[in-house]
Amino acid sequence: MHLPSWLPPERYFIDENMLGVAKALAYVRDDCVHPGHPDIPEIPRRALDPEWLPIVGERGWAVIMRDKKIRKRPGERQRLLEHNVRAFCLTGAGNQRNWGMLELLVRNWPRIEDRAAEPGPFIDAVTSAGLRRLM
Repeated sequence: MHLPSWLPPERYFIDENMLGVAKALAYVRDDCVHPGHPDIPEIPRRALDPEWLPIVGERGWAVIMRDKKIRKRPGERQRLLEHNVRAFCLTGAGNQRNWGMLELLVRNWPRIEDRAAEPGPFIDAVTSAGLRRLM
């Protein structure tokens, strides 16, 4: 069942490279999941992008990830776009610890929700200044 990309996401999938933040968000928000989360046994811990991207894209979920070099990785960007994903990338969070990433997401969460309700696919950077379109 492929959901139209113009519907707001039912869930936010937080990539495993932010597992501490993902668990914190899943604890306080019912709409946040991550690899190994009990609600999505088909995406176990250590699942590779090619394994989870089709599932997340098919369900119309938004993705939150940390990758300050996303602009320099055309293959990774292309996979996100091919699976019709609305992605939010913490581009300046490469050296941040969990608390800093969580703080950045919480501060920008209203913007993330508003943007996630728009048609995809797209990739937006999440920065201390807000959201910025990457693709």
